[in-house]
Amino acid sequence: MAKKEEKTNVMRLLDQKKIPYVPHTYPHGGDGAPDGVSVADSLGIDPAAVFKTLVTKGASGGYYVFDVPVTATLDLKKAARAVGEKSIAMLPSKELLPLTGYVHGGCSPVGMKKQFPTVFHESALGQEAIYVSAGKVGFQVELAPADLMELVGAGAADVIVEG
Repeated sequence: MAKKEEKTNVMRLLDQKKIPYVPHTYPHGGDGAPDGVSVADSLGIDPAAVFKTLVTKGASGGYYVFDVPVTATLDLKKAARAVGEKSIAMLPSKELLPLTGYVHGGCSPVGMKKQFPTVFHESALGQEAIYVSAGKVGFQVELAPADLMELVGAGAADVIVEG
């Protein structure tokens, strides 16, 4: 008998909103999440299509979510401009779980405890499908960027370090 596929809260939310997606799993050790490039390699996909979810805090005290390709680095100045903040800083890892409900390496733009302003790197718009965490280390979902951005009310901007 086939083993029932494990569903994450992200997958259940996408099902509920009738947003098509393809679930993927990847191997990981018990000592945390592998880096995004390793995830892309294990899934056999271009790292440019795999997006990591980063949570930041602005000078005003507001929280912001940025989704950028796993090979890219968030440019904090560009990110601050994109959300109208004077400055932003990365959220310390220990604050991630209480704020979002997700652990480092399993953070998804979908289904956080509270929906924060979200910005995707503009390269997402040129992808047929992108991969983001399904809310748990070892799980990714593949879906159309437009569907994902509409669901989380996200915009797109150039928010990465050029290099």
